[in-house]
Formats: sequence, C-alpha cells, structure tokens
Amino acid sequence: MNNHVSLEKQLIINVAQQTLTLYQQDKVVVQYIVSTAKNGIGSQQDSGCTPLGRHVIAKKIGNDAAINAVFVGRVLTGEVYDAKFGQLHPKRDWILSRILWLSGLEEGVNKGSNSQGGCDTYQRYIYIHGTPDTEPMGVPLSHGCVRMRNEDIIELFEQVEEGDTVTIIAS
Repeated sequence: MNNHVSLEKQLIINVAQQTLTLYQQDKVVVQYIVSTAKNGIGSQQDSGCTPLGRHVIAKKIGNDAAINAVFVGRVLTGEVYDAKFGQLHPKRDWILSRILWLSGLEEGVNKGSNSQGGCDTYQRYIYIHGTPDTEPMGVPLSHGCVRMRNEDIIELFEQVEEGDTVTIIAS
C-alpha cells in the first residue's frame, strides 16, 4: 500500500447503510443512497450477492450515453428506458445510463477462485450502474451489482477514473 492514499479518490460502499461515499484526500466529496444485492453479501459465482473487499474501477462504460440509455452485455442497445418500455419487459434487470465495472483486488476473496469455486468480481460482471428511477434506493434489491439513480451515476461517473479504489464494507 503506498503512502499517498490520502491524495487518491476512493469510493466506500456501505452495505448496511446502503450508501456510496466518494472521498478525496480523506474528505467526503459526496454521498449517494444505493441499492446492493437482495441476496446479501458474498463473492461466489452465481450467488447474486454483492462482494465485499477492495476493488478498482476496471472499466468506465457509457461516457456519452443518454440518461436512461439501456445496456445489455455492456453494449448500448439504442433503447432509452421509460415506464412504458419497462412494462413491456418486466423481467429485465435494467442497466442504465453508465457502468463502472469493478475488479477485485483480493485473491480468493473477490478475485480468482477459492475452495467454493469462482469468486471473481470482474468475471461475475459486478458493476455500479444506473437503474430505473422507479426502483427504490436504500433497500437491497439488486442481483449483486450496486444500483444508483441515473442522475447520480452520471454525476459519479464524471468524478472517477479507471483504477480508482472501491471498497465494499458490510457496515
């Protein structure tokens, strides 16, 4: 760990509080209400859980996308979400506006595999991303990702870089 950490931007996601806080030089820049996994915390493949520990933003996706733009497999579909469109596709797990794709830094915890199998945040496609504004925030409802309001993820996206640290804590 380098001793310049205080100069870096870092994100702390608190699962118990359902918050994402951006720090710069150890000062709070902004805090958002988020929604983590309905299935709780965990890092195993196919668990539907939000992984704990130290991560980095591996890829920023959707730089110039419209607010509510729809992504499937990290690719813009050309669709823009609205309530009517949502009713046509009630089972979709909406990924909207921007994607911050996370990669784990802790071997056997959120990177690679462990005795239970795969536990790799990046290979599990765990993101911080926008979700329909009708979805509640502050309540764990995702399939493992960290959901944010569309305006919030766009604002956050502009303030972070690939390589910035994201630490997900239980409480």
